[in-house]
Amino acid sequence: MTTTNKRILSIDILRGLVMIIMALDHTSDFFHFGAMQSDPMNPDTASIFTFFTRWITHFCAPTFVFLSGISAYLSAKNKPKNSAANFLIKRGLWLILVEVLIITFGLTFNPFYNIIILQVIWAIGCSMVLLGLVSRFSHRAVLVIGLLLFFGHNLTNYLQLPAQQTVAGQLVATLMTSSVSFIPLDKGHLIGVFYAILPWTGAMFLGFWVGRWYTGLAAAQRRTYLFYSGFCLFLAFLILRYFNIYGNPQPRIVYEDGLKSLFSFLNVSKYPPSLQYYGMTLGLSVMLLAGLEKVKNRLTNILMVYGSVPFFYYVIHFYVLHILLVVIFFAKGYGTAQIASPGNPFFFHPGDLGFSLPIVYVIWLGVVGLLYRPCAWFKKYKASHSQWWLRYV
Repeated sequence: MTTTNKRILSIDILRGLVMIIMALDHTSDFFHFGAMQSDPMNPDTASIFTFFTRWITHFCAPTFVFLSGISAYLSAKNKPKNSAANFLIKRGLWLILVEVLIITFGLTFNPFYNIIILQVIWAIGCSMVLLGLVSRFSHRAVLVIGLLLFFGHNLTNYLQLPAQQTVAGQLVATLMTSSVSFIPLDKGHLIGVFYAILPWTGAMFLGFWVGRWYTGLAAAQRRTYLFYSGFCLFLAFLILRYFNIYGNPQPRIVYEDGLKSLFSFLNVSKYPPSLQYYGMTLGLSVMLLAGLEKVKNRLTNILMVYGSVPFFYYVIHFYVLHILLVVIFFAKGYGTAQIASPGNPFFFHPGDLGFSLPIVYVIWLGVVGLLYRPCAWFKKYKASHSQWWLRYV
């Protein structure tokens, strides 16, 4: 087994890779001109550069959630069942709190919290709470529920669901179906639910089950299981997408322009994640996870640094990006009166501030490089210290 100090190196490598790619998505949100006002994957308007810049980042959230499930199993395997379940519940609640208070502020720099943004950390936190509850019964229950959610959640596309304006509709949207759901708290505050919970829970539950392969199988057998699981998922995506059978709210469209047809084929639903989206992203990621067990070089050593401290990196990178945005905001001549734009809960982000895509790539690489040494320091600190709070970060 590929381990160092009880860590699975291939998991850290893959997680580091998707964390770096994820920062490209967020850098684009902060700095690409018009990024929040248009859909970069719309086949009718996207360029090849904007489309694939967004498309490659689609791999990040599902891979991160799936690997979180594996890590949850590995951290729980030597603990009493109830103790492990309680820790998952507590850590899940902690992650939800972090999303609401720390990450929302990092995204908006809005001290009034006019909007609370619930994204991937919220989905992971809720899924961990559910994982803690279900794993109390049995790991087989985790597998069965995971399979039902992962492969069956798109059945809701064929159901008559309550209107989203109703309480029942809001609940269904938040749990299962919403691309984005806004829940008003009062006249000036609302919650934006960007990640419906249960489709992501399915990916985490399956990751938890796959964690067993890292303790109960020989390395060669594990790699075989991983590769063919990923291959079958990706093949399912190709078949389902080509024939428009099942697994995505919107069918693909065939255009006269071949490039637009390719865009449509690859433009599957992330909000909420569809089965076809999972097949495309997790299919390839799980195959890559199998292959990475035999790869060790300078690049993988760098990726492991980011991948071994994902929570630290994730939180810090938002603040680095937003502080850089503040610097650019004032350098571009904007004044304090323009910090808050009417109807825009994101401070220091006027609609006409932005850069071309090549500049966005330069900023992205610069921020990722800047975070390497802090991540390396925190990785070393975690390895040499045992304070209780380190288990939560």
